[in-house]
Amino acid sequence: MLNIVLFGPPGAGKGTQAQRMMDATGLPQVSTGDMLRAAVKAQSDVGLEAKNYMDAGALVPDQVIIDLIKDRMKEDDAKGGVMFDGFPRTVPQAEALAEIVDVSIVLAIDVPDERIVERICGRFSCGNCGAVYHDSFNPLPETGCTCGAFSEKRRADDTEQTVVARLDAYHQQTAPLADFYQASGLLHRIDGDRDIDLITADMLNALN
Repeated sequence: MLNIVLFGPPGAGKGTQAQRMMDATGLPQVSTGDMLRAAVKAQSDVGLEAKNYMDAGALVPDQVIIDLIKDRMKEDDAKGGVMFDGFPRTVPQAEALAEIVDVSIVLAIDVPDERIVERICGRFSCGNCGAVYHDSFNPLPETGCTCGAFSEKRRADDTEQTVVARLDAYHQQTAPLADFYQASGLLHRIDGDRDIDLITADMLNALN
């Protein structure tokens, strides 16, 4: 059984790499956000409990998340292992997860803060067709958007101030996981400030 934990700062490219890892390994992705939404929609006991916190604008307690994961690990597609994406976020969550499953490897995508800020703050899209661009890495062509009716759209929270605040929260809450998993010999660091294909190749090599 192969249980992978994938973590890294916001904007590190976890979503892209998670999809590639799933395609390559056949493992299902376990995302607590997806599980919460599914549990609320299904109106399960845990889902209803989580909804009470979410409706109140409060964080869903660790125990509720852990209960969701326990249920998820009983499903047939999880019998060969899973890939945890976005969980655990804290050392207490990692300790609780260790009581449920044996984590095989932890892949930590490392990207310098200044590159994260550049990546996120430079993003914009076409409000007409949804095509995604970037000020530096993928600028709008001189000929304009392929849809022919470009209208610039930027996320309100893609500002330097907001991104720096998110990174601060990450370093305080989630970065200590690296020391936790390093101590157990499970941590494998991946340089995420490179070509996407090289990052994927390194992640897959780490599984062998």
